[in-house]
Amino acid sequence: MAAAGGTSDLDCFNKLEQLIDAGSANLVAESRALLAQIQGKSHELTQAVDEFLLDIMALEFLLEAEREAFHSPARRLARMRLTMVKLHST
Repeated sequence: MAAAGGTSDLDCFNKLEQLIDAGSANLVAESRALLAQIQGKSHELTQAVDEFLLDIMALEFLLEAEREAFHSPARRLARMRLTMVKLHST
């Protein structure tokens, strides 16, 4: 299934996973831009996206604060939330 702009949902999710691993400085902004392509299909999907974005915000904060002990758990939580987004997007 193709999302707006010709990018497939799978490409979107792969890019989100790469962002989680890379921990870029614009993590939240880039995630929002990618998720805008799939958001709005259902209430459950919108809720899953919101929860994912909260975890991405927490991860970005931990990365900026250099709290390395929390990076791995925060990434793991973000990946679990992303899995929920994937499930609700199908």
